[in-house]
Amino acid sequence: MHRDRKRKFSLSNLISACIRVVLWFSGLLLLGAAGGFALIYWFRTPDVGDLFRKPLMQTSVLYDRTGTHVLYELHGEENRKVIPHDQIPDIVRQATIATEDAHYYDHPGFDPRAIVRAAFRDIENGRFAQGGSTVTQQIARIFYLNSHRTLVRKLNEIVIAVKINRAYSKDAILDLYLNSIPYGSNTYGIEAASEAFFGKAASSLTADEAAFLAAMPKATTYYSPYRSQSVELVARQHDIIRRMSALGYVTSAEEARALATDTLAKVRPKRDAIVAPHFVFSVIDELRRKFGNDFLSQGGLRIITSLDADVQSIAEDMVARGAAANVGNGAENAALVAKDVRTGEILAMAGSRNYFDTDIDGQVNVALALRQPGSAFKPFVYAKAFEDGFEPESHILDAPVDFGPDGSGHDYIPRNYSGQFYGMLTMRQTLSMSLNVPAVQTLNVVGVQNAIDLARTLGITTLSDNGHYGLSLVLGGADVRLLDIVSAYSVFAADGIRRDPVEILRVERSGKTLYKDPGTSERVIDPEIARRIDSILSDNAARTPVFGPRSPLAFPGSTVAAKTGTTQEYRDAWTIGFTRSIAVGVWAGNNDNRPMKQGADGVFVAAPIWRDFMNRIIPRFGAEPFPPYAANPAGADRLISGGTESSFVTFSLSQPAPPESKKKHKHKK
Repeated sequence: MHRDRKRKFSLSNLISACIRVVLWFSGLLLLGAAGGFALIYWFRTPDVGDLFRKPLMQTSVLYDRTGTHVLYELHGEENRKVIPHDQIPDIVRQATIATEDAHYYDHPGFDPRAIVRAAFRDIENGRFAQGGSTVTQQIARIFYLNSHRTLVRKLNEIVIAVKINRAYSKDAILDLYLNSIPYGSNTYGIEAASEAFFGKAASSLTADEAAFLAAMPKATTYYSPYRSQSVELVARQHDIIRRMSALGYVTSAEEARALATDTLAKVRPKRDAIVAPHFVFSVIDELRRKFGNDFLSQGGLRIITSLDADVQSIAEDMVARGAAANVGNGAENAALVAKDVRTGEILAMAGSRNYFDTDIDGQVNVALALRQPGSAFKPFVYAKAFEDGFEPESHILDAPVDFGPDGSGHDYIPRNYSGQFYGMLTMRQTLSMSLNVPAVQTLNVVGVQNAIDLARTLGITTLSDNGHYGLSLVLGGADVRLLDIVSAYSVFAADGIRRDPVEILRVERSGKTLYKDPGTSERVIDPEIARRIDSILSDNAARTPVFGPRSPLAFPGSTVAAKTGTTQEYRDAWTIGFTRSIAVGVWAGNNDNRPMKQGADGVFVAAPIWRDFMNRIIPRFGAEPFPPYAANPAGADRLISGGTESSFVTFSLSQPAPPESKKKHKHKK
């Protein structure tokens, strides 16, 4: 009996010893696993101290001058706008937690229960799936790992998630998540998604909308609202709403209301919205030169442009209406530029009647295209003559003049548009009436190169080949841009001060100003010269013999300066004009340079568009009188005659003009 008892005792001790050994080895294994886990934690996974310093690609937005009207959103592969904590509503956080991570505020960065559930699903499915990741694990994957589905990557993900959870607050991590994740259609982050799908800021989202957006990140293509079948998206949204109710985030009444709402009907059509496209792409070209394409499309810039949304709307309306009315004249397109005289800021730019009309090459920005200006170039030549001491009261003999060989084997003998000659006139009359022969005589006296130099000084940037131009320059024999000629005319309006065109007021990022246009202000001509041009171009009585008293250029009760221009074969028609506050130019014609119909000159196809626009904006900008110029009696006693300057001689306006001879060159007014 004693021996049996001893045998049993020895067996019991042996079993106990074995259990202790197993437990000891198990402890060693656990300790080793913990050590391995610690090794991974400290040495194999990255430091997360830089998490909130990692740059997120953000969308850059162009605004009008008020900073309230969005013109265009510019982004690369990720359309994202990062917003702070106080602009993310609780309903969005709650919808996301209900969808992705119900125990988010309770776990240390990973959820053991979710991992166990995912593991059982993996065993059932016979493959390693993606499930079980918390919000924090998804942040770890987005910023530090790849999307490969391996056990090692999953372990790294958990370790990094624990690190992130220890280093940052739950709210900060959730905010980063909501600003980072994709929602489909190239939208990243809750703000861009809210704007893209519902047309409003995330701060205004309702419960049904928040649940709708929370349903998308799991599979952005499958759950896209733009799929022909969106039943799955709505079903998932409803599941999320019910979970939100079960977690106490919404009341039963709020749940019922959200479930009854047709959220899909609220979704905006998919589109790439743009306002003032010709202007916008002109601005983008300038921004790319300043900042580079990558920074521009990913830097989250806030770009305040010079555009006045109201003035732009009027410009586009007037150009579209006017171009449609001109179809009968053989002109299917038009363009308009409006510039603030006092600042140089471009207020409106309509580069065609319709940017999206491919039949007229509507995407071509005629405001920046090279076109011949016709007689719209004449004021620059007359301004040079005034610099040389001539006066508006100086006289020119309007009669046929042979200027010698023109390089074509013929002599250059220009004619007036009407085919008539008017004898002795003042320079005021010849410029107001847009007579060709006196203009060529004036250019002959001041010199082609001198006129080119002045035009460049005023802001014409395209006169590059000095030796190419002859006396036909004054009749529009050179290529210019509508934007440049409007800017050059604005120098006259500004009393001789040149202010280069401004399209960008400032560029901001994260509340800091990266760039601010300082503007330019340089006196390039004497105020007295500018005032002489102002006086002539606003003198309706002086232009009446050719244009009539009630042309589109006449403004009874207001002081408005204007000049038309038409090129050979009616390919381009212009009207450029200004008040003391605003300069406006209109071009009409065809992008492919096809001629318009005979008689389709500037006063008939461009001036009506320009006049309709001016009628709309003058009440806002005003049209006060220009300052008078100080006349120089000595200059008034000078004569330009026969292509050379001579002393003044008496000549009766009723005296018949000399007969014409040789080849005649007819130009348009």
